Amino acid sequence: MTTPKTASSTTFSRRTFLRSAVATATAFHLAGVSSQAAQSVGKVKFYRNLGHGHIGVRANQQQALDYAVRYGFEGITPNAGEFENRSADEIREWVEAMKGKGVRYGAAGLPVEFRRDQDQFERGLAQLPKQAAILKQLGVTRAATWILPGHGELTYLENFKQHERRLREAAKVLDDHGIRLGLEFVGPRTSRARNRFPFICAQKDMMELVHAIGTPNVGLLMDSWHWYTSHGTVEELLTLSNKDVVHVHVNDAPAGIPVDEQVDNRRALPVTTGVIDMKGFINALVKIGYDGPVECEPFDQQLRQMDAEAALQKTADALKRTWNLIDV
Repeated sequence: MTTPKTASSTTFSRRTFLRSAVATATAFHLAGVSSQAAQSVGKVKFYRNLGHGHIGVRANQQQALDYAVRYGFEGITPNAGEFENRSADEIREWVEAMKGKGVRYGAAGLPVEFRRDQDQFERGLAQLPKQAAILKQLGVTRAATWILPGHGELTYLENFKQHERRLREAAKVLDDHGIRLGLEFVGPRTSRARNRFPFICAQKDMMELVHAIGTPNVGLLMDSWHWYTSHGTVEELLTLSNKDVVHVHVNDAPAGIPVDEQVDNRRALPVTTGVIDMKGFINALVKIGYDGPVECEPFDQQLRQMDAEAALQKTADALKRTWNLIDV
């Protein structure tokens, strides 16, 4: 994360978000954009989500909401920590304020460290019911996390069994609160090569883990970058259903680098280089009826060095180009 681009506060007051207003001209503009989108891509069920942290923009929930309205995003990423000391009435008022501006929540992160030792996992799991209860009050129905593509000590089977057991326990807690869990595979061959024992790195073997966990609320976080670097195909995507996909990231890849030499933290905003088949990817999501958030996670250092407004506009433009690829 780069240095902050805007003032950030860990708390907000009812007065803050009730008195915060967006210019009337912006509201009219957004209404026009929404109307045009509804007419041109009426079959699209997913929505543009602002994952501000992914683009180097620091913002509390109020700031994220204001940014979403200003730049045409339809969702924001939840931060349950900001609401730990808020009353039920205050949370309800916040949710109504979001609804009034036409913005919903995307996916939360999974606040449980399941990749390390058992003690850390159990401590995180013990806190999960409280955190999940806050997310439920906020109306959040999705959470997501990533799976490391290897381990230094555990074989594939040992690692699989540990993930199956731990993630099942976490998924059960989330399911009790009406929250789905998306699991992201890491596709680049360069990432797998760092580990003695490779692990899950593609759609097919991640779905094997999803089925082994066995709870009805677990599916995929599908990332176009990891789909591309894992040699995924549109045909594979079309074997999924809306039930199988919980969350989506969209990115592009640097040009001139063979797919098996791509490095995970060097990406681009979607529809920037044309390396990734974003048209095939986004239209597959339409065909399977995916109805959740779509957000950018570009790991773009130049983007992170921009001021907040420039980074937000560039990201919004990238998502607009992505939507323009949808067949009508």
